[in-house]
Amino acid sequence: MIDRTLNPVAAAPVFGRADGAPCGWAVSRGRVGYAEALAAMEARAEAIARGEAGELVWLLEHPPLYTAGVSAKAADLLDPDRFPVFKTGRGGQFTYHGPGQRVAYVMLDLSARRKDVRAFVAALEAWIIDALSRLAVEGAVREGRVGVWVERRSPGLPAREDKIAAIGVKIRRWVSFHGISMNVEPDLSHFSGIVPCGQTEHGVTSLADLGLTCTMDDADEALRQAFREVFGALAPADPPG
Repeated sequence: MIDRTLNPVAAAPVFGRADGAPCGWAVSRGRVGYAEALAAMEARAEAIARGEAGELVWLLEHPPLYTAGVSAKAADLLDPDRFPVFKTGRGGQFTYHGPGQRVAYVMLDLSARRKDVRAFVAALEAWIIDALSRLAVEGAVREGRVGVWVERRSPGLPAREDKIAAIGVKIRRWVSFHGISMNVEPDLSHFSGIVPCGQTEHGVTSLADLGLTCTMDDADEALRQAFREVFGALAPADPPG
């Protein structure tokens, strides 16, 4: 499923650490509640800022829920009683999390990498696009739209673009938290309770919706390989908490 072709010339990670230290890579099996994950993530980010813990990328799935970023508009919550709604301090508007969607919480020390928020977000976009390419999907970013998008074409119909991955981060004391989500095989009807990321002109899609037979493990491996290209070395780690 994943393209494992080796590049004979290894380029330096575009957003790597100056000291080359590896980032922890943790995967939680089963569903993790949002409040529990948020508390663990914030505690780890604070420990990183104090120099008491290493960087960590934490992969997990949530039960069905909606989150509201700092730019969320009340009118974009179309069905407030459908799933639990959590207000968050991350950037962005409303988004959905649930089974079949891979969430990656990214806790990096930007002071050890680059104190450049725009470059960090661009690196997250490049990470997702690289991972998708390893799964035979062409992702792209679009001016004025957050996240990663894929073009859909059907005979006799105009092309359209659907969102396959979302990005929403917060940075405190130059440590990032929150992160990205990529739709592997979620129930796409669950997005109908919100206006995802404030976008009314575009839809959402997933790897399964695009016709790909892709397991969560396949997606994780693509994300892991792509992360190393963009952010540098990884080391296995336990989930926080």
